[in-house]
Amino acid sequence: MIQNLVTQKEDANFNSEFESRWATNGIALRTLLAYRVVLLSAIHLLLFCLAYAMAFAIRFDLVIPEHYRIAFWVTMPAVVSTKLAVFFLSGQLHGWWRIVTFRDMIAISLTCLASLSLFAAAAFFSNSLSIPGSVVILDAVLTMVIVGGLRSSCRVFLEMVRPQLVSDQYTPAIMIGTDPETVFLAGQIQSYGRLPMRICGLVSATSTPHPRLMGGFAVLGTLDQIDKIVRSQAIHTVLVHTDLLSGKTMRKLMDVCRDLNVKLQIVPRFEQRMHGNGMIPTRDINIDDLLGRQPAELDLENIRELIEGQRVLVTGAGGSIGSEICRQLIRFSPELLVLLGRGENRIYQIEQELLSRRGTTKLETVIADIRDRSRIDDVFAEFSPQVVFHAAAHKHVPLMERNVREAVVNNITGTQNVADAADKYETSRFVMISSDKAVRPTSVMGATKRVAELYIQSIATRSAARFMTVRFGNVLGSAGSVVPLFKRQIRDGGPLTITDEKMTRFFMTIPEASKLVLQAASMGHGGDLFVLDMGTPIRIVDLARDMIRLSGLPEGAIEIVYSGIRPGEKLYEELADNEGEISQTDHPKIMSIQPLEYSNGALQELIRQLTSQRTSVAEIRRLLMSLDRQQEFEPELTTEVLV
Repeated sequence: MIQNLVTQKEDANFNSEFESRWATNGIALRTLLAYRVVLLSAIHLLLFCLAYAMAFAIRFDLVIPEHYRIAFWVTMPAVVSTKLAVFFLSGQLHGWWRIVTFRDMIAISLTCLASLSLFAAAAFFSNSLSIPGSVVILDAVLTMVIVGGLRSSCRVFLEMVRPQLVSDQYTPAIMIGTDPETVFLAGQIQSYGRLPMRICGLVSATSTPHPRLMGGFAVLGTLDQIDKIVRSQAIHTVLVHTDLLSGKTMRKLMDVCRDLNVKLQIVPRFEQRMHGNGMIPTRDINIDDLLGRQPAELDLENIRELIEGQRVLVTGAGGSIGSEICRQLIRFSPELLVLLGRGENRIYQIEQELLSRRGTTKLETVIADIRDRSRIDDVFAEFSPQVVFHAAAHKHVPLMERNVREAVVNNITGTQNVADAADKYETSRFVMISSDKAVRPTSVMGATKRVAELYIQSIATRSAARFMTVRFGNVLGSAGSVVPLFKRQIRDGGPLTITDEKMTRFFMTIPEASKLVLQAASMGHGGDLFVLDMGTPIRIVDLARDMIRLSGLPEGAIEIVYSGIRPGEKLYEELADNEGEISQTDHPKIMSIQPLEYSNGALQELIRQLTSQRTSVAEIRRLLMSLDRQQEFEPELTTEVLV
């Protein structure tokens, strides 16, 4: 659950206090603001006079000769008024001192240099001025120091002095990391006036040597010394920005913070806050952080070349993967984005989300069922999509074990309908989303996805379009995944149901999977079977224990019950078998499999039998479960054809 450091309660207290003061001093404050420029001009006049007088005093070691004293009084009105005019015209009499920045200091310096240039020019062209050049230079330098120092003093007081004076009003915190991103975020947090937090220092995320000071913050030690640092500095909150630590390190840090009764929070990276409300939000650590996958680096130019200005269609656009693919696609400015799905509410939701950031892209929503061949044909005839992402499918393993025909019609016939329409209407590129459960399938869902893969492989050999498949494992938080189930069970007080203690699964986040799908689409030549690098398999029981801890409960507070493997489930998943040669692509997280060839006639006969109403459910299941016996696959079907 995302929460801002500036909580609603603190906002309410601040607003209440502000309104009370406004009601009491409203007239005086409005009057003060009305004459703000006048007051600032008066203050700057005094500062300019002081700087000019100090320049003479320093130049002559406090003993100013008589004729230079006269020159001082004669020239001071012209010098001071000129500087005031230059400051006014450059906008340096405006702005709030409490938020002065390095840019303001540069602007003040440039303004002083402009004034210096005017005085130097006046001295060069006038014989009546008898001011030493050193006085003019000293005056400019002193003006920079005095004006800049006075403006900075307000911010210095708010950021450094006030937290020490009223330390009970500020939460002592440390930030993990010494990289530029962390230093930048620490500076932002420290400089935000209404933020009740004081950054006591930084903690290096690595054991390599590091400087003692970074960006004005003390480097207190390394992550291995976090226990000692927290105790010595009386830290209440530990902050870490996203993507800095690996999942394993994040787990250790979470355990340490829990043992020390210290809050651990995530600060989003700068680019992740560009669409926010201007505050500096943090959130509690979540399961994505413990996954700890490094962000996928994309070849944006290749993806842009594929998508920009094209007509793109996404099936299953309301689903977890389909909707995220749409979010990623909109960044690359397609000419048209067609959102196709069966559920009207989900299609409506993703449409409303994309409307605010579509740019020049035209959005079209289509409520259609991929099982309806005529309807899909009409959609392709109307929009003529050039790129198609086929994400519509039934993915729930136990549910499809009880609904075998529905799995076949949706996952196989539906894929056929969409692929055939893409071939007929000359789509240039077609990408099907598949699953790791299609490898040596033991479930109806996995087997139907495997047949769909084979069909895409088959049509790729006879179509001018580039047909390809992208296969990956589980995505965190998707509809029907284990994470939402565990969250609900924890909220209800347990127990957490796990089929087997040894069960493992591959996991990646929805955005990462969707980005890599786009990257694979830009790389395919036709007939490709891409497999995403899912990292190391994670034990489901470890995932459950992590989620219990993330909920703020001790590990034993929620019971874990082992229910036994359900029909169709495996203890572990695979992303590839011995179906073909595996090779690395140009992208480190995308591999390519050279699939084995199957007889197109045998495949067509298999699909005919699977989709026939005369084929019993038991026979459909038998045919599907025979897919992993690859050597028997073609001969068996060939015999049936002859019969």
